Formats: sequence, C-alpha cells, structure tokens
Amino acid sequence: MKDVLTVALPKGRIQKDTMELLERIGISCPEMDGDSRKLIFNLPEEKMRFMVVRATDVPTYVEYGAADIGVVGKDILLEQGKNLYEPLDLKIGYCRMAVAEPEELKKKDNPSEWTHVRIATKFPKITEKYFSEKGVQVELIKLYGSIELAPLVGLSERIVDLVSSGETLKQNGLVEVEQIMEITSRLIVNRASLKTRYERINDLINRLKSEVDKGI
Repeated sequence: MKDVLTVALPKGRIQKDTMELLERIGISCPEMDGDSRKLIFNLPEEKMRFMVVRATDVPTYVEYGAADIGVVGKDILLEQGKNLYEPLDLKIGYCRMAVAEPEELKKKDNPSEWTHVRIATKFPKITEKYFSEKGVQVELIKLYGSIELAPLVGLSERIVDLVSSGETLKQNGLVEVEQIMEITSRLIVNRASLKTRYERINDLINRLKSEVDKGI
C-alpha cells in the first residue's frame, strides 16, 4: 500500500463536487456515483483509493496519516486547528458563516450596540474569536445539529451557523445580521506524506490548481 495515495472525502455534496473536479484531470471512480454504502473505493490503475468519512473527521484522518490527502471546508479547519498543509482552495462548497437571529428581534436590534450575547453554534472557537475581536462578551452553547431550533425555544437569542441559500433560516423565522466569513472547501495534505511523496502530491496539486484557475 506504500505506493497508493489515499484521499479522504466528506460524504455528500463536497464528495460529488470533488470527484467532478478530479474527473476533469482524468481521475474517475464510477463506483462512487451510485448508492453504494462502501467506505473505501480502490482505483488500482491510478494507484489511489478514496475514503468516504464524516466531514468533521477528514482532518483527523489526514493529520494522523490514515489518508495522505483530504478535502474539507475552511470552517472545519479553523475550528479544529489541526497540523496540516493546506495548499489549495478548490473553490467548491461555497457558503458563508453568519450570525442570525429571529426576524422580530432584528427589527429593534443594533449589532453595533452588542455588549453581551448568548450564541448557539457548532463553531465555538470561531465564534468566540469573532466576538472577542469585536469586544463583545459571548456566552457559547455548543450544539451538534438543528442550530436554528435554539432561538425558537429560548435556548439562545442568536446563532452562528453556515448559510447557503438562506432558505432554512427563512423557514424558521430567522434572518442574517452579520457575516463572519465566506467558506469554501480546501485541499489538505499530511505533512509527512508531502515529504515522502512530494513529486506525486505536488503534481496532483498543480493539475487541480490548473482546473480551479480555469473556473475563475
């Protein structure tokens, strides 16, 4: 397995978008297009294999060398702070991280006057840093899903979460009040793998970069 390059991909849309990008440089795995429940897909002709894992686990697999390369959102990288090489923004999986609150609250709210806020979020580190830099005290409530529910049941007045179309917020009576950052998916590399397989990994990075640049 020493000559096989292992790539960790998150389940869902980012997996699909990454495979479409790889197909443009001649690397395809038709088996991944179906409804297979397999977690590992081998490409002997390319001397590659793909692991399909939870997005939040991708950096761990790469950091510890179970995968040489991975694809993951910038939000997860910032929140986890793993020791990884991040050579390329793939420009896929675009969304934004935003502060949102109930529509009724926004009518009388002024973010510039915030001094203390209670926030429910999956991203406590990013959220704490953001509000600290603004000089606002923040009480954090860590949740793992259905963040939009928190203001509806009085757990918190506001949330910090990822927003794509904004439809989920709208359906739950929430509106964006501040944008923290824009998010895209990044290519990440295990630092030891980069040293031991530099030519092969660097070639893959350059080929992907060439395709990404075409889309600009």
